[in-house]
Amino acid sequence: MYFGKNDKIDKYTVAFPHKQGSYAETYRVKDTSGKTRFLKLINYSKLNRNQIDDNGRVIEVEIAKLLNHHNLCQFVDSGNMMMNGSQFAWFVTEFVSGETLSQKIIRDDDISVYEIKTIAKAVLSALSFLHTRQVPIIHNEVTIQNVFLNFVGDLSSLKLIDFGHARFLNQRPSKPDLKELNPFYLAPERFSGVCSTQSDLYAVGALMYQLLYGELPWFVDVSRKSNQDIVDCILTERENELCLSKEDVYELDDQLLNVMAKALSYDAEDRFKTADEFIKAIDGEIKVERQSTKRRFLSQQQPNYTTIPTPIKKKGEGFAAVAGMDELKQLMREEVIEPLHNPEEYRRYGITIPNGMLLYGPPGCGKTFFAKHFAEEVGFNFMCITPATLKSHYVNATQENIAKMFEEAEENAPTVIFIDEMNELVANRDSGDIHEMSRSAVNEMLAQMDRTGEKGVFIIGATNYPNMIDPAILRAGRLDKKYYIGVPDADARMALFKLYLEKRPYDFGLDYMQLADMTRGYVSADIQLIVNDASRNALRQHSKITMELLKAAITNTAPSLSNDELRKYERIRAIMNGEEVKKSDDRPRIGFNI
Repeated sequence: MYFGKNDKIDKYTVAFPHKQGSYAETYRVKDTSGKTRFLKLINYSKLNRNQIDDNGRVIEVEIAKLLNHHNLCQFVDSGNMMMNGSQFAWFVTEFVSGETLSQKIIRDDDISVYEIKTIAKAVLSALSFLHTRQVPIIHNEVTIQNVFLNFVGDLSSLKLIDFGHARFLNQRPSKPDLKELNPFYLAPERFSGVCSTQSDLYAVGALMYQLLYGELPWFVDVSRKSNQDIVDCILTERENELCLSKEDVYELDDQLLNVMAKALSYDAEDRFKTADEFIKAIDGEIKVERQSTKRRFLSQQQPNYTTIPTPIKKKGEGFAAVAGMDELKQLMREEVIEPLHNPEEYRRYGITIPNGMLLYGPPGCGKTFFAKHFAEEVGFNFMCITPATLKSHYVNATQENIAKMFEEAEENAPTVIFIDEMNELVANRDSGDIHEMSRSAVNEMLAQMDRTGEKGVFIIGATNYPNMIDPAILRAGRLDKKYYIGVPDADARMALFKLYLEKRPYDFGLDYMQLADMTRGYVSADIQLIVNDASRNALRQHSKITMELLKAAITNTAPSLSNDELRKYERIRAIMNGEEVKKSDDRPRIGFNI
């Protein structure tokens, strides 16, 4: 733990260090008036990309600010701080004295049907509040560990806690981390990266089942399995009808069993539409008929639910909107854009039309941003694809989605297909832990990528880990060109500050050279975060964005990439360029200097 008793975290005094997690620590603290509060300290460097929004803010903190419901811990305060060369975010909520539902069950496993209903309705009341925000909030981790029982009140005054995996509904899909989450609470669609209000309602059904029967629905031992095998094993088990026996338990009736069956339906559309509807069903205001929990279609009959986005003509400034990267832009014009614009001329000289290119490098350096403006520059239609869009746990569905994507692109040619996180879709088939269905997806991708340039389709892959992509994808005739998008140099950093400040009320006479010097090693996402922080402070002061505000924001923002990470990406770049990588001489030597 970073802090001990009586240490200060901003204006709060630590009363008791509570818990250390994978990316955060929690503390019981006292505010300036002596009132007990709960503080969560989050280490930016330990967050994954799905826990930070497009503006560089911690999603959990932004969600905490919106919590205003009696079944949720009320937000009090938040802030940022620098410590040991790293950036931290913290937020403070009301303190509740109590225990988790998990602790109560361990201490006293005798729980009545009435109590199960009361707990479920209180959790659903909290979810109803979250799901009906202007942009709905999905909790994504409703479990007995995250239901907190208040010692002061009754069961109906419980709190739904821990929003570490919560997301706004309008954010991009993200696959769950099975090292962090209990897979038996996850709705089937969550394994493909999709979450919705129905996903949370599924988890409530799983919670009710566990409280009633003492075990999670479709439980099977997965302790010795890897991630994809865990998913396959659980989804296979869910092919079976769930056992909902009517045991000799007081107040247990067919209605409650039918309610749980509906909540735990394999298909999201068969579940309750809202948390309020779920509550009414528990109270018997809505009669629920027994329905099957099984998937409506077997794997070989499964229709393709994936909607491949229609290519859209990108309108914009093209490369003019991209700060710096002048050499790369010129290289792309010569090696890619000119052949795409003049295919007949290049064919006449026997020069092949490029099929695609790979953008690789550290996170936050603008690969996606660059790809979108490439589509504007070249004037093609644009499709933005993520692995979650194409990948499916249904047999052959991923291959069908890949084929459909290329078919859609050809029908609307000329088209740029941008595939983010390319390594997730076409992982190296020689890797020992790759699943057979993933191998089939790579084979389909290879078949579809042949001669796409001649069909008016150009593929851009983006990845942080090019060394994890199947080598066949990177050979000539597929992703012909490979470009490293690295940490911006001084000129690019100056251009980025100008770009992000362009449409804001900034002070005249800003020293862009000094700002660039102060941000060596910072990526474009870091610079955007700095400008956003300075802008918020200027808004609070009702002033223009001054040099002092920008310098203060830089001081409070650590670069998101450490020197070790930068060296790692430089080694990857050398390997991709076929250069010999020298081993580090930093190891301590044994013996004597002669």
